[in-house]
Amino acid sequence: MSAKATSISYTYTEPTINIEFVAKTAKLAHERGIKNTVVTNGSMTPEALDFVHPYLDAATVDFKGNGNKEFYLKKMGVPSMDHIYETLTGMKKKGIHVEVTDLIVPKYGESVRDLVNLVHWIVNELGRETPFHLLRFFPSYLMLDVPATPLRLVEEGLEVARREGLEYAYAGNVPGHRTESTYCPKCGELLISRHGFFVDSVKLTDSNSCPKCGRSIPIVGTPTASPVSVLY
Repeated sequence: MSAKATSISYTYTEPTINIEFVAKTAKLAHERGIKNTVVTNGSMTPEALDFVHPYLDAATVDFKGNGNKEFYLKKMGVPSMDHIYETLTGMKKKGIHVEVTDLIVPKYGESVRDLVNLVHWIVNELGRETPFHLLRFFPSYLMLDVPATPLRLVEEGLEVARREGLEYAYAGNVPGHRTESTYCPKCGELLISRHGFFVDSVKLTDSNSCPKCGRSIPIVGTPTASPVSVLY
């Protein structure tokens, strides 16, 4: 039975670990007109990116705790994030559609200053049209002592992201929130309505532009309403 999917996302298990499998599968998908995206922590060597990039259409790179260096070192054992930034700029140069997510972690990774620094880097190095997703944290595994991220922190973070120049800022892990959807940054028209992982409606033109003001919208995928057809 065919699922008639228009894209495949390699996620949950870090796709870089199985980069050979990803590349082989993505190549087969491309041959059938199916697009490919990876959800990654960005710890990808330049060689790995060179190997897989011909078959990648989009990538989401996940940050944690607003990119706080101490949080990365003490809680994740990552001494430097330079390689993550290098992966992002490398993807951008290779023409891959890039998105950034940021998991706001109460107590350890909720600094507004860190958020501003991360947003400034995205605007300056990737462009203000880069989609940016602020995610709620929920206690799990070795961090059961940390409370869930208050919705207030996500909403305040979205205001910061927009104020500092990002045109597409979204709330994540907040099903039903208004900012799950895409609005035209020029006129405010609702363009893609979402709920969780599902797309409810798409109002883009055939050329992926706003039907009200004509602004071009940088998306990857077919502009039709289905759960798998539109990448933010």
